[in-house]
Amino acid sequence: MTTPFSPAPSLRLAASLAVYAAQIVFNMPQAAQAQDTAAPTARCASGDRPLDAMRKYEGTYRFTLDNDLFANRDQDYTSGAKLAWASPNVRSFADDDCLPPWLQQAGRLFRQVYPLAVDEGNVIVTFGQAMYTPRDRAATSLISADRPYAGWTYLGFGFNTRSKRRLDSYEINLGVVGPWSRAKEMQDFIHRVRGFDRFQGWSNQLGNEFGAQVVYERKYRSELLQFPDRHEGFGMDLIPHFGWSVGNVATYGNVGFELRGGWGLPDDFGTSPIRPAGDNAAPRADSTVRQFTRDIGAHVFASLDARAVVRNIFLDGNTIRDSHSVRKERIVADAAVGVAANIGKYKIAYVRVFRTREFVGQSSAPRYGAITVSGPL
Repeated sequence: MTTPFSPAPSLRLAASLAVYAAQIVFNMPQAAQAQDTAAPTARCASGDRPLDAMRKYEGTYRFTLDNDLFANRDQDYTSGAKLAWASPNVRSFADDDCLPPWLQQAGRLFRQVYPLAVDEGNVIVTFGQAMYTPRDRAATSLISADRPYAGWTYLGFGFNTRSKRRLDSYEINLGVVGPWSRAKEMQDFIHRVRGFDRFQGWSNQLGNEFGAQVVYERKYRSELLQFPDRHEGFGMDLIPHFGWSVGNVATYGNVGFELRGGWGLPDDFGTSPIRPAGDNAAPRADSTVRQFTRDIGAHVFASLDARAVVRNIFLDGNTIRDSHSVRKERIVADAAVGVAANIGKYKIAYVRVFRTREFVGQSSAPRYGAITVSGPL
């Protein structure tokens, strides 16, 4: 990294949030696979050491990397990385013994949003970073006609509830924008390793600001074709969605769909690049249903997501201080095409995303690629 790291109070806070995420991963007891009706006491066994608990745990881990280098570019939304962890099915977000007490307490805060007792539900925890840069990497002065330099590092916490054909996702993202996000240092490190020229204008990035985002999204899944069975043979389905986001980082309403077809379609609700509530490890419909019924399966997909944007901090600038900003477009859409495959319980997907222009005067429409790998440890 080009500058020495000196922990600031905000960074210590971010580190504390990361520790909480680690507690979820390492201290979460193993969830029983059977969704029987027995009393929940001692349903999940805990290990004496964090590593033991992690080895016994049967959650799903997912890593997604968005990068415009997949599209031979290096500007606009230039990179995003997201590590996600999804619990197995839980009976309740408020008192399931497969969740640690503090996480059960967090579930009680949302008792007005969803029923405390659920037939199919799980918990999602994410940690991610995104970075945005203008087109001219050599300029050291402020480029007033192009988007601001910006970074966003966050910890996310969410709940999923589902029926056979419907998935409801609730998510909260908390983090920091600006130098505290360490996006400059991360990009400098990657560019140095890869031998790329570094961006010279990070001194003009947005100022430090704590960020919060509350997201809701609902998805439906409709079978269009199954021959002879959508899970074992060839199948095709349609997954429409709608939702909203509220917060100083992003406020918008969105609607869209995904169309996919192939062999051994998984029992989930689609694949997407990094988008809040966009790509979740859905809880199982019941204890007898697996995500993948074929040891080897593959499918192609295409999706569209359109947003009516009220606020985008990465274009509008800081909330309560003066900063660089540009005039954003109110309607923005992403079209994506991709391919996904599973081997056993593991899934890998690649998608290309084509976005409409996000602000007035943008030289070209953004585009980038994303790769996702998911499965149990």
